[in-house]
Amino acid sequence: MTVAGPKRLEALRPLLAFLRRYRLRVTAAVAALLVAAGSVLTLGQALRLVVDRGFLGEDPAELNRLLLLAMTVILIMALASALRYYLVSWIGERVAADLRTAVFDHVTHLEPAFFELNGVGEIQSRLTTDTSVLQTILGSSFSIAVRNLLLLAGAVVMLFITSPRLTAFVLLSLPLVLIPILYFGRRVRRLSRASQDRVADVGSYAGETLHAIRTVQAFGHEAADRRRFRRHVDAAFATAVRRVRQRAWLVGMAMMLAFTAVGIILWQGGHDVLAGRMSAGELAAFVFYAVLAAGATGAVSEVVGELYRAAGATERLTELLRNQPRIRAPARPVPPPQPLRGAISLEGVAFAYPGRPQQRVLDRVDLRVAAGERVALVGPSGAGKSTVFALLLRFYDPIEGRVCLDGVDLKAMDPKAVRAAIGLVAQEPTLFTGTAWENIRYGREDADDADVRRAAEAAHCTEFLQQLPEGFDTPLGPGGVQLSGGQRQRIAIARAILRDPALLLLDEATSNLDADSEARIQSALEDLMRERTSLVIAHRLATVQSADRIVVMQSGRIQAEGSHRQLLRDSPLYAHLAALQFGSDPDGGSPGAAQPVG
Repeated sequence: MTVAGPKRLEALRPLLAFLRRYRLRVTAAVAALLVAAGSVLTLGQALRLVVDRGFLGEDPAELNRLLLLAMTVILIMALASALRYYLVSWIGERVAADLRTAVFDHVTHLEPAFFELNGVGEIQSRLTTDTSVLQTILGSSFSIAVRNLLLLAGAVVMLFITSPRLTAFVLLSLPLVLIPILYFGRRVRRLSRASQDRVADVGSYAGETLHAIRTVQAFGHEAADRRRFRRHVDAAFATAVRRVRQRAWLVGMAMMLAFTAVGIILWQGGHDVLAGRMSAGELAAFVFYAVLAAGATGAVSEVVGELYRAAGATERLTELLRNQPRIRAPARPVPPPQPLRGAISLEGVAFAYPGRPQQRVLDRVDLRVAAGERVALVGPSGAGKSTVFALLLRFYDPIEGRVCLDGVDLKAMDPKAVRAAIGLVAQEPTLFTGTAWENIRYGREDADDADVRRAAEAAHCTEFLQQLPEGFDTPLGPGGVQLSGGQRQRIAIARAILRDPALLLLDEATSNLDADSEARIQSALEDLMRERTSLVIAHRLATVQSADRIVVMQSGRIQAEGSHRQLLRDSPLYAHLAALQFGSDPDGGSPGAAQPVG
C-alpha cells in the first residue's frame, strides 16, 4: 500500500469535504482571523501617529489619545486572536475525529483479504498517528499559515502605501526568501511521507509482538524481538532526522534572508529620514511592517513543513478511503427467502486466496446440505474445511462456481443479510474488552438481560461467570484474558445460542474444552443443532458420530461422503485418520477420550 508522496499541497483537498460540514464555524474563524490580522496591520498606522503626532508633537493630551487608540487596537487584536484560536482548534479536533471515524467505518466494510495483504498495524497507525498529525495541523499550523499569509500580503500593501521606493527593495528581496522555501520544501515533503511510513512500521511490529507476548516469552525470543524493534525505531529516527535537518535549513535560511532584508531597508530608510524624504513615524511604521512581513515569511516557511506532513498524512488516509470493498451488496440485492431454512450448496466451487492466487485451496467442490441436516467436515490440515466456512460467510467469493443459501446465490444478496442468518463458533474465539454481558450480547445487540442469561446458562457459562468479582459485570480484559481457553469457548457458544441462526457453523467448537467441560457443553450443542442446519469442522469423535453425514476432504476436494461406519469401510483416508486419531478402536470408544480427526 505504498505510493509516491504527494506532489503538492493539493493532497489536502479531501479535507474540504469535512470542513464543509462546519461552514458557520469556519466562517466565524475566518472572520476572527481577518479582524486579528487587520488589527495587527492597523497597529502600524497607530505607531506612525504616536511617533509623528505624539512623541514629536507638543500636546500631551494628543499623545494620551493616540496611545489609548493603540491600546484599543491591541485589545481588539487580542480578543479576535483568542476567538480565532478557539474556533480553529475546535475545527481541527472535530475534523480529525470525523476523519478518524470515516476511515474506521470504511475499513470495517473491507473484506478480510484486504487485511491479509495490508498489515493491521499499518492501518492502525494511519487511524491514530496520521489523524493526530492532521489534528495538530488543522488545529494550529494551518491557522498560523493563513494568518501569516494574510499578514504578509497586508504588510506588503501597507509598505507600498507608506513608501513605494523602499517597498521596491522588499519585493526585490522576496524571491531570495521564496527560493529556499520551495527548494527545501520539496525535500521536507518527500521525507515527511517516508517518516510516517517508518513510524507505521514501528507500531505494526510492536503490535504484532505484544499481541503474541506469550509465544515470545515461551520461546525466549525477547532479546531478538527487542533488537528487531530497535532497528525499526532507529530507521524511523534516521528518517525523521533527515526531515528535521531539511526543515532546519528551510527555517534558518528563510529567517536569515528575511531579516537581512529588513536590515538593508532600515539602513536605506534611515538615510531617507535624514534627507527629509520621509518622517520618523513613517520609517517606524515601515520598519514595523517590514519586520511583520519578515516574521510572517519565517512563520510560513516553518509551517510549510508541517503542511507537507499533513499532506502526507492526508494521502495515507485517503488511500485507505479509496479502497472499495470487493465483497459488497449488488445494486438491487435479493432478500433472503422467508422463512429462511438454511439449506446450502456449493456448485463447482474453486477458490484461491488472494495472497496465493496460483494455489487453489478448493478445486471444483460440489456439496449440498439440506435444511436441518447436520454435516461434519473432516480431513487433514489444509484440506479446505475452514475455507468452506469463509465462503459461506462471504468473506471471499469463489473464483469459479457459486455458493447458495436456500437456492439463492450469495453474490445476489447483501452480505450483511447472509451473515445475519449464520451463527459461528470459531476454533479460537474472539472476545472483546468489556463485560460478559457485552461479549455474549455480541451475538444479538437487541437482546435483553434475560435472553443473555438464558444463553449463558445453556452454554454452561453461568457457573464460572458468577464466581468472578462482579459476576456478569466483570470486565474480561482485552481478548478475555481473564478467562481460560475453555471458558472463552463457552462464551462464544453462548453468543451463537443467543443469535438463534438458521445456519450454524462450528469450527472445532469443543477443541479448547477438557473432558468434563466437553461433556457438559456437548448437550448444549446438541440442543443448539437440533432442527437447525449445521456444518461442523469435526475434530471430536462424538461430533463425527452424531452427524447425519460426514464429508471427507483432502487437497481442496471431497474424497468421500457417508456415515461413520460407511466411511470406515469405504474411505481409506477416513479409516487412516480414524486409526491414527481415535486409537485402536476407530469404530467406537468413549467420546470424552476421543482424539481429533483432522
